[in-house]
Amino acid sequence: MSAGADDLADGSELVPEQGWVAPHVAAEFPGLGIAWVELEAAPRRSPEPVQRRLRDLSDRFYGGQAIHLRERPIPWAYRVFFRQIGLDPDHTRTPIEQLAFERIREGAFKSDGLPADALTVAVVETGVALLAFDADRLDGRLCIRDSAPGESLPGRPGELSHGTLAIADERGPVGLLFGEMGEGYAVAEASRRLAIVAVQVKGVPQIAVSEALWIAATTVDAGRV
Repeated sequence: MSAGADDLADGSELVPEQGWVAPHVAAEFPGLGIAWVELEAAPRRSPEPVQRRLRDLSDRFYGGQAIHLRERPIPWAYRVFFRQIGLDPDHTRTPIEQLAFERIREGAFKSDGLPADALTVAVVETGVALLAFDADRLDGRLCIRDSAPGESLPGRPGELSHGTLAIADERGPVGLLFGEMGEGYAVAEASRRLAIVAVQVKGVPQIAVSEALWIAATTVDAGRV
């Protein structure tokens, strides 16, 4: 990032917040972490500069590059972690491999508006796993922990299996780690504040996490009308 790149267009400073990981989870999965930034922004159609950036990425991200994607250090780190938590990355794709699959299937990265396009740009550029929540639904700091007996995802039927890894706020789980989100926590038309969240795993450097959050946040910020 260049000097001054931590500032948004309105002059506010972009400072990622660091969440926590339950100690026994951190002991089992060294390098696991979570960080996020919050923005005053509503979902909207992506302006032409963002759509042009998607087209440029589509031109750069051709078939051969997608095939060899998993050989790169950061995508490989997520594949390793998926296997550690019982997910087969050849069936449940890591975030960047899912985007690569969609790029090949669709012939390009299709615009889905902001903040979705901003996440696509940041994930493709860095390989870091990102997701976005409606920030007004979150309560306090985020963490990664295993579920407690009797816990469930808001609006989803059934209790979580004890020990399920989840992203949680101070009230309880808001989404599964690399899985579905609790009802009402996703960014929706009525959202006015966004939380862009990065999940870090062993082998993903902190500078890549910071860069991914900065790319996503400034892309959303550039699309304000």
